[in-house]
Amino acid sequence: MDFEFIKKFTPMYVEAARLTLIIGVIGIVLSAVIGLLCALAKYYRIPVARQIASAYIELSRNTPLIVQLFFLYFGLPKAGIVWSSEACGIIGLAFLGGSYMAESFLGGLRSVGKIQLESAESLGFKRLQTMRYIVVPQAASVSVPAICANVIFLLKETSVFSAVSLADLMYVAKDLIGMYYNTWEALLMLVAAYLVLILPISIVFTILERRLRRARN
Repeated sequence: MDFEFIKKFTPMYVEAARLTLIIGVIGIVLSAVIGLLCALAKYYRIPVARQIASAYIELSRNTPLIVQLFFLYFGLPKAGIVWSSEACGIIGLAFLGGSYMAESFLGGLRSVGKIQLESAESLGFKRLQTMRYIVVPQAASVSVPAICANVIFLLKETSVFSAVSLADLMYVAKDLIGMYYNTWEALLMLVAAYLVLILPISIVFTILERRLRRARN
């Protein structure tokens, strides 16, 4: 174990982790917005929007993130559309994550019984009031576990960003291995960096899921 190597290049991993986290958070937030809009379009069966949402979900879920990134980074410049590596990472993550978030939100919305919606309508609730006071609270408790799993999944998917020259954690690890051949140390720091990023989020989500489960019971 070369501790001098670890000490020397730890700052590079810290900077790469910061970049990975920033892009991951922005991409996940955008994916949640996209997912919610798609879920609402399908839940309320909005003409045209529902078909577009369904087509998007199928396209997104059935193509790998790395293929989507290649299309954004290498394909679109052929049409005169050029984005930075960071922009491609954010857009790619949002595009992939939106479909998974949509299914999670939709599952929560559909868990609310029709009898409750009919009761709200008979009491004079408007659609926004029904969503705010009846649908959203119940749907959220059902959707949270799936959404938490999606967040962790998307953060792990950031490991393919290096394919479009984004200086993320994987890029740094591969670069150091190629230059110094300290494979064990570089990969150890890579694993440690992802644990530092993802493990606290996983613990928080686990606690949140337990509290929601108790609240439902």
